[in-house]
Amino acid sequence: MWKRLFGKPPIHVWVIKQVDGDLLHLCGEGRITPEGKRARDDMLSALKRGEYQGPVEMIDNGLVLNARLFAALLPDDAFRLDADGIAHWQGQRWHVSKVPQRCWTYDGPLVAHTMTHGDFDLVSSEDVSGIRQRATSDAQSDGRHLQFGAADELEGEAEFAARWQRRRQTEGPDGDH
Repeated sequence: MWKRLFGKPPIHVWVIKQVDGDLLHLCGEGRITPEGKRARDDMLSALKRGEYQGPVEMIDNGLVLNARLFAALLPDDAFRLDADGIAHWQGQRWHVSKVPQRCWTYDGPLVAHTMTHGDFDLVSSEDVSGIRQRATSDAQSDGRHLQFGAADELEGEAEFAARWQRRRQTEGPDGDH
């Protein structure tokens, strides 16, 4: 009772990292602590408009993160998560993908992958397909072929001779590069 009269109860929110079609990338639950009753009303209004800016404390581990990292912060009464992992928000049913902590501060798109165990059927991870495409196209465009091997693996005689020949061609007459 005293806390209700004099304290500043936190606002519980659901933290959404990304919204894709009918899929929500859910970080988990968080809380926002207002500085007073007036601030609480202002924060609730800003949350409902999707305009809240400020700190969000994650309930799982106490990390405090900036709201700009997330696509949406949903007040507890505006969002419901079923036991079967289906979310209800804005009068719509959503599939949910769990976002691991390492992705909470990731500034890029996420992709969902199927999980065989755990509370959720889907888990989110960083979308690195663009990086993979650039690496593949860069290697193909300059004609080089990357080959990986053990650090102490010896190269073949033909590879050594070709490398030595290229080096000799780039050296000046007195051995300088």
